[in-house]
Amino acid sequence: MEKRIKVIDVKGKTIGGDNPLICMPIVAKNYDDLMIEAGIMLAQKPDLVEWRVDFYEGVNDVNSLLFALEKLREILIDFPLIFTLRIDIEGGFRTLDPDYRLNLIKEAIRTKKIDMVDFELINGEDKIKDILDTAKQYDVYTILSNHDFKRTPAKDEIIRRLTKAQDLGGDIAKIAVMANSISDLLELLEATYIMKESHAKVPLVTMAMSGKGLLSRLAGGIFGSSITFAAGRNVSAPGQISVEDLRNVLDVIERNMG
Repeated sequence: MEKRIKVIDVKGKTIGGDNPLICMPIVAKNYDDLMIEAGIMLAQKPDLVEWRVDFYEGVNDVNSLLFALEKLREILIDFPLIFTLRIDIEGGFRTLDPDYRLNLIKEAIRTKKIDMVDFELINGEDKIKDILDTAKQYDVYTILSNHDFKRTPAKDEIIRRLTKAQDLGGDIAKIAVMANSISDLLELLEATYIMKESHAKVPLVTMAMSGKGLLSRLAGGIFGSSITFAAGRNVSAPGQISVEDLRNVLDVIERNMG
């Protein structure tokens, strides 16, 4: 098949290449915890790091938050860093004023201390365009994402949402769904494979949450997912496992299927 998916290279890591990358989330509540979790990242050496800023108690103080970001970047200077201020209705830890949240994300982009920003499709096209325009100006990649913590949509709907994310200009299209059964897991994996083979122009990130969805984190790369998430000091979504366990499984898959 002709290679049509545009890969993304960030700090020596290739997103959309032949093998999935491991991302570990930071879910620190305060500055001291943030520094501890940054140290854990240095020891565990994931491919990517995601700061889930919605867990951070200082999120309402812009200057304090940007200071913390600067210090985090100094420690994790060699790691691709994703900035995620998750919206409450899609799993965010706290509720923020929508305009404040949008402006805070743009302020983080303008610091040039992050490599990627995760922003949800549910925000609407005007806000998405605002984030995309700001991100492009400061050479930050955008992950356009969708999360369903209750169910797994049908294959066609999963494909529609991923296609919308790339059509709106996302550099990476992401979806996370709740697997309530093995059938849900299969639905997500098949949708990922169809999207990759027939529609994708950008890297995909897909996962089925919960224990029943664990296989999507272990073997999602076979079907077309470019990033899988491991647990850091604390999990940021149901079904995450340790980076060591995840890396061991990915190594086995790569050796035997590569």
